[in-house]
Amino acid sequence: METIQTTEVFHQIIDSEEPVIIKFEADWCPDCKRMDMFIGDIVEEYDQYQWYVINRDELPEIGNRYEVMGIPSILLFQNGEKQAHLHSADAKTPEEVQEFLHANL
Repeated sequence: METIQTTEVFHQIIDSEEPVIIKFEADWCPDCKRMDMFIGDIVEEYDQYQWYVINRDELPEIGNRYEVMGIPSILLFQNGEKQAHLHSADAKTPEEVQEFLHANL
C-alpha cells in the first residue's frame, strides 16, 4: 500500500473513476498492528484495486471530515465520494474485512 502524506494527494486519489481503498491507521494502535498481520493477503486478493494508507495522526483533517473515529478503518472512495466505511469495531478479522470488500466492491 502506498502512503498518502498530503491532503492534496488524497483528493487526487479519491477522484478516481475506479474504486480506491484507503486504510486509516496510527503508529500507536495495537489493532492496526493486528490488521497488518493479515491485510497483505487481502490486498493481494483484491489487487485489481488501488490500496492506500493514511496515518490518522498525520492527517487528522481527513479523518475528521470522513468520520474516522476509530482505527484501523477502511474506506472506499470513488469519484471523490466516500462509498463505504468499515469501522474499527468491525475490522478485527480477515473475514470481516473480506465481507466488507465483497459487499461494497
